Amino acid sequence: MQFRGGMNELVRQAARVQRKIDQVKGELKDREVSATAAGDKVTVVVSCEGKVRRIEVDPAFLASEGLEMALDAVVAASNSALEAADKLVETEITKVTGGVKLPGMHT
Repeated sequence: MQFRGGMNELVRQAARVQRKIDQVKGELKDREVSATAAGDKVTVVVSCEGKVRRIEVDPAFLASEGLEMALDAVVAASNSALEAADKLVETEITKVTGGVKLPGMHT
């Protein structure tokens, strides 16, 4: 099977896809995703770049359940928010690549 335009065209197309992936990542890096835990008593907000932006803990929950339970809820909410952010980025990149996993692409 011969690619139309040969290997040079294939390399150019791969470079275009990589630029689009980088553009999508740039557009999403400041977008925020949140998750809650402990019946919405703990909320964590993260960026799609993987940075924690904000943690909110209901003071009544902290007083009634204690620090250890509150911290466990923060960890759970953080993990959920980071996972949701990763899925959002993956979904947007899949739109660019058409779902094809391309070797050597920095996704």
